[in-house]
Amino acid sequence: MIDNTIALILGGGVGSRLYPLTMDRSKPAVPIGGKYRIVDIPISNCLNSGLRRMFVLTQYNSASLNTHIKRAYNFDIFSSGFVDILAADQNRFSVEWFKGTADAVRRCLPRFQNLEYEYVIILSGDQLYQMDFNEIIKFHENNEADLTVATIPVVAKDATDFGILKVNESDEIVDFIEKPSASILENWKSPMEDTFLQQKKEYLASMGIYVFKKEVMLQLFNLMPDANDFGKEIIPHAVHDANYKVCSFPFGGYWTDIGSISSYFEANLYLTEFLPLFNLYDNEKKVYSNARMLSPTKIFGTRIDHTLISGGCIIHAESIEKSVIGVRSRIGPRTTIKSSIIMGNDYYQALDDLSELAQSKLLGIGKDCMIENVIIDKNVKIGNFVSIIGDRSLKDEEQELFCIKEGIVVLKKGVTIADNTKIGIT
Repeated sequence: MIDNTIALILGGGVGSRLYPLTMDRSKPAVPIGGKYRIVDIPISNCLNSGLRRMFVLTQYNSASLNTHIKRAYNFDIFSSGFVDILAADQNRFSVEWFKGTADAVRRCLPRFQNLEYEYVIILSGDQLYQMDFNEIIKFHENNEADLTVATIPVVAKDATDFGILKVNESDEIVDFIEKPSASILENWKSPMEDTFLQQKKEYLASMGIYVFKKEVMLQLFNLMPDANDFGKEIIPHAVHDANYKVCSFPFGGYWTDIGSISSYFEANLYLTEFLPLFNLYDNEKKVYSNARMLSPTKIFGTRIDHTLISGGCIIHAESIEKSVIGVRSRIGPRTTIKSSIIMGNDYYQALDDLSELAQSKLLGIGKDCMIENVIIDKNVKIGNFVSIIGDRSLKDEEQELFCIKEGIVVLKKGVTIADNTKIGIT
């Protein structure tokens, strides 16, 4: 079954809710877990499922994503596998950008028309989860479905951000609405197991993972030539058309959509828990990425608790608690870091620079700093005696060097923070 399947990974749009992390990169290219990119998650799920033919559809700020994929995923000449990038481009049929998820797939159809495949699995490039795609494809085949939507229970607060659906006793979807308003949400509750009800998860949400029969997808595109989006147009049409059987594949594992600064922040820090449901240490469900061949991390007298530390770091800090430390991070003496994400650096500075430059011009974090509830993007230079503390009481704002969103301070990529700077709660 998996050999008759191709995967289409959607690169996403502008990603405004993840700004400023998406200022110079697309959502799937945003670092996660210290050493990975978000796009590594769906690609790794494909590889772990034995699915070797993948297309990544890109459009906005795609240079960083393209470079990462090219470096990380190379198959040998004896394999039929590939991870190909399909970028929005001008051609004789269209001179416009992708207008939505369905439009992106429709416009890329000529790129894989010569491939032999029976099923298409469509994946989002900005989610954190581990799934064996053999299970959903087997479910799709056993139920003789035309279209299968992976679903997960959610609470009311999250329901307005997703496609919400209702199913019958045979797991067939009988009704579907994209991002319902809070005023009508009560009408979209679904029967749930007691385990989910105890967590106040009363709504069944689409995970943005779809399995189509090839012929059905092509037929729907022909029937709806102006439809731009799967969630808003294609799926509701298929659900309400008696000619199609649309099924819900219930997924009970960990899954989170990384669509905002707060969800990104929480997803990263969740990985520092003792036994997170997303397991980075599984022998079978590995997470793949670019192999950087970095030096071991060096740590000098630092107290560390519930923290992920990537390769190539040099750490003199006093303490680091519940944080994610990215590659090549440098942290100075007596600095404390708590509940923060440090993305690290793309390169090392020369030894001559380290001895001659002022601290404020050195990559990394200086001495005697306090960092809490902060996201520090790559290649940031932070001086000595700097205090950056985020808090829910802070109002959203944007400055030249940083943003505050939902109480989280986000330092922009490549900025310099001078000695004695105070940001946030002081």
